[in-house]
Amino acid sequence: MTQKLFGTDGVRGLANCWPMTAEMALKLGAAAGRHFRRDGSNGHRVVIGKDTRLSGYMIENALTAGLTSTGMNVLLLGPVPTPAVGRMTHSMRADLGIMISASHNPFHDNGIKFFGPDGFKLSDEDEAEIERLVQVGVDPVQPQNIGRAKRIEEARQRYTEYLKTTFPDQKRLNGIKVVIDCANGAGYRVAPDTLWELGAEIVPIGVTPDGTNINKGCGSTDTALAAKTVVETGADLGICLDGDADRIMIIDETGRVADGDQIMGLFASHWAAQDRLKGGTLVATVMSNLGLERHMQRQGLELLRTKVGDRHVVEAMRAGGFNLGGEQSGHIVMSDFATTGDGLLAGLQFLACMVESGKRASELCQVFETVPQLLKNVRYGAGQAPLNVDSVKAAIADAEHVLSGKGRLLIRKSGTEPLIRVMAECEDSALLLQVVDGIVAEIQDATR
Repeated sequence: MTQKLFGTDGVRGLANCWPMTAEMALKLGAAAGRHFRRDGSNGHRVVIGKDTRLSGYMIENALTAGLTSTGMNVLLLGPVPTPAVGRMTHSMRADLGIMISASHNPFHDNGIKFFGPDGFKLSDEDEAEIERLVQVGVDPVQPQNIGRAKRIEEARQRYTEYLKTTFPDQKRLNGIKVVIDCANGAGYRVAPDTLWELGAEIVPIGVTPDGTNINKGCGSTDTALAAKTVVETGADLGICLDGDADRIMIIDETGRVADGDQIMGLFASHWAAQDRLKGGTLVATVMSNLGLERHMQRQGLELLRTKVGDRHVVEAMRAGGFNLGGEQSGHIVMSDFATTGDGLLAGLQFLACMVESGKRASELCQVFETVPQLLKNVRYGAGQAPLNVDSVKAAIADAEHVLSGKGRLLIRKSGTEPLIRVMAECEDSALLLQVVDGIVAEIQDATR
């Protein structure tokens, strides 16, 4: 049986191993090129961005070869945030956009994300057709129809200029000191430049990528260095991005971290007060804290939950006409400005709240009391299916019974890594630990 290529966010895996090989990137490029050059005419184009991983060079070249072999013209953006690719796919009238990144994963992983001509991530139908074309193969075009490749030198500056337009008119960041942690990733130039040009005093960290240090000891998944730097430098806040800059964590002046739920809760309240929150609704995933749901209900607002993954959030936002959504992990989607999660854009909107309210970050970062939540990950091996094991099923059923009326339980497979994620919420911390550890132990036994 053929293995499925696409996961919850494009194609992802260990670099130089299936499916993240140069050969597969070549096939994906050719398949995507054939699918989006449906009429066979010349003049079709695709934009490609990447983060700072060492394997990005290999995958970028292989994708370019596959795409040009089908007659697509390739515009190479270099290291830029994922949301910049979505934005520039649309603004440059491209037929397709591609981002080479494994987001928050370590450097040895990589991924390929696709955007349609509207700047939104591809539909399931488009992904399925690309996967089919990879399997059956694609005939190359005649020599005279081979595509060209061109590097867009000012791509980063174009995105910086756009980001500044999203900040309130006539407002500046003068007098605000910001620690900006770029995770040694795709935002290492865009983020500091944008904040500095708006008047902020910046303390940059995670801005010396070497191909192997992306997300290593820094960024939105490891905020300790940024929190320490905020306190030591007397900064007003810290902004932590991940490797492709589509996620954010905020650190207040005391060093306390605010996750995506707190940021979304702030924006929802702020926008509702300004009559900007469309439908009075925030779209979030099943992972978002119960405290966020209660916060929305107290204001007469609605929290609409989706499956995990920012693409599911965006789909629900588009279907319902909503303009704010995201994930606890820090994907914040603001469809008035962007087609996907954008960490730096979210940081600018948080700063706008600070400027407009005159409040410190600590007064804005914690807008609701969280319900105790515990998440543990269990890694499993190739070919294993621990959630199908009877003892694991029984442990999950027992946990659901114990938590009934007291909290909630969520068990799911990661869409990007071989992990089972065990998450529970409960006011009783001891019961919470007991439930999660019990399920984790059963899964570990089933995978030995």
